[in-house]
Amino acid sequence: MDLSKQDHERIAAAVAAAERTTAGEIYCVLAPEVSDYRETPLVWAAASALVLPALALFAGLRPHMLTDLFGGWTAAHDTATDATIFSALSIYIAVQAAVFVIAALVVSLGPVRRALTPGPLKTARVHQAAMQQFLSHGLHLTQDRTGVLLFASVADHRAEVVADEGIYAKAPPEVWDEVVALLIAGLKRDDAAGGFIAAIERSGQILAEHVPPRGDNPNELPDGLVVLPRPGRD
Repeated sequence: MDLSKQDHERIAAAVAAAERTTAGEIYCVLAPEVSDYRETPLVWAAASALVLPALALFAGLRPHMLTDLFGGWTAAHDTATDATIFSALSIYIAVQAAVFVIAALVVSLGPVRRALTPGPLKTARVHQAAMQQFLSHGLHLTQDRTGVLLFASVADHRAEVVADEGIYAKAPPEVWDEVVALLIAGLKRDDAAGGFIAAIERSGQILAEHVPPRGDNPNELPDGLVVLPRPGRD
């Protein structure tokens, strides 16, 4: 979801226009993806290695079939039986290892990894990333504690609004749900700029209603959209 120079200019202009009507501050951040979710391929690979070979046994696959499959020999006495069992177990472990590697490689593919990452984990990571941006850019340090962060993650299909205590205590929580809905609607139609602008305008209305401009109304935060780099993995 690439944004043009004109998109960035439109977003910055929308923030500037909204902030002229309020003492609050609006800050916008767009992330391609907030995490590479390294644990997802490992969890699915481990689960596959444990479950799939076991299911094969329950389906009728037996140790002697494994040894026959890989060119083993038929036991004729007790010592040979022990060797056959050891051979079958070795093959079973090798199959588990192969399943682990194959599953890890498949789930490491970007689209597969995103599809198989649990929704609650994505929500938690997006919230964590939003709070990091809120604190690292000093939205909690504005004069009246009325900073509002609009945060969206494209690949995670999630957006979040973080309002500082100076405005959150005054505006009902439902109004911020409206802001999130506007932002997500823009992302769904591949119009990130339009989604941010609609969310900015609604945020400006909320801020203007509850935090009108002061006599001195400095611009405490940059107006432009910040686009975060993609995490290390594709």
